[in-house]
Amino acid sequence: MPSSPTIRSVVAIPVAVPLKVPTRIATREVLAREFVLVEVTTDDGIVGVGYTYTGTTGGRLCATFINEYFAPRLVGGPALAPEKIWAQLFQEHLLIGRRGFLLRALSALDIAIWDVVGKVADQPLYRLLGGFRDAVPAYASGGYYRAGDPLENIEREFATYLKLGFTDFKIKVGGAPLDVDVERVRVAREMIGPRSRLGLDANNAWRTVSEALRFARAVEKYDPWWLEEPLLPDDIDGHAQIAAALEWPVATGEIHSSRWDFRALIEKKAADILQPDAGVLGGVGEWMRVAHAAATFDIPVAPHWHADIHVHLVAAVPNALTVEYFSVDEDIYNFEWLLLDGLKPKDGMIPLPDRAGNGILLDRAAVERFRVG
Repeated sequence: MPSSPTIRSVVAIPVAVPLKVPTRIATREVLAREFVLVEVTTDDGIVGVGYTYTGTTGGRLCATFINEYFAPRLVGGPALAPEKIWAQLFQEHLLIGRRGFLLRALSALDIAIWDVVGKVADQPLYRLLGGFRDAVPAYASGGYYRAGDPLENIEREFATYLKLGFTDFKIKVGGAPLDVDVERVRVAREMIGPRSRLGLDANNAWRTVSEALRFARAVEKYDPWWLEEPLLPDDIDGHAQIAAALEWPVATGEIHSSRWDFRALIEKKAADILQPDAGVLGGVGEWMRVAHAAATFDIPVAPHWHADIHVHLVAAVPNALTVEYFSVDEDIYNFEWLLLDGLKPKDGMIPLPDRAGNGILLDRAAVERFRVG
């Protein structure tokens, strides 16, 4: 019987991919996006790839932590033990970070190790995790704030996505005066028609329940799919009040870390739809725990961003609604500039990659071009 592979090296690389046009959400401007790539190599040469997003800064700090603190603890250890590795590292670093960049570092590492597991098994990740379906629904995400006429921007972007066959959409809200945002929602609804779904993402724009409800009441006639992150993420009671007041769903969870944050959201009935992000809350294993916990309460999940990893997770569980998709040509979420073979949506669905592991193929030249330092 062959011996189990061990970890030969763990290497994290920070990259910063600039946006061609400055882009804004309700709470900040984005000029570039920083990612941390992690490669876990086994003693027999298998390379697992993981990644996380660190915002507009912080990539080098996150990568340094992985290289200086995680890597020495893992080299020589078992490569096929993602749950054991996660538990040990989380416990060891409990005092310095149960959220934030440490959990993002752990997320990228965990994704890479699960990629190793899939490659050793010679199976796509979604099949190892459950194999519920071979293609997943996707929605076109956009409607960011950019220079130019706000209504024409929506019209141009949505026309592109409609040609690609998308039927579900999402736009940003909360970053313009109320009357402007209401008009943006109106134009979006008119473009996609009454049967398509339209999510509204506020990115923690409002500070009070009443502010959020004022906006929600102003747009509810346009039949929104969900209202996403109306308040600061830690205001769980506030989200619960909004969820109780509205007849349409509240969605949140993209900045929440680990199963314990989601336990609080579920217990408080603070979200009708949970949005766990495998690059934020701890990786593949933690995402699956959250999804299964949500299923016991009949709560659907719709992960935030990172479609390249989330297609596998959404395909593995029955209570997942959809994945969030960005066309790389729109230059908003630009991770796929680092890849050789990205996802290929068709008619609002994304077929699962049939490559072993998570299917992520890095473009080495692009990685070096955007590498920080």
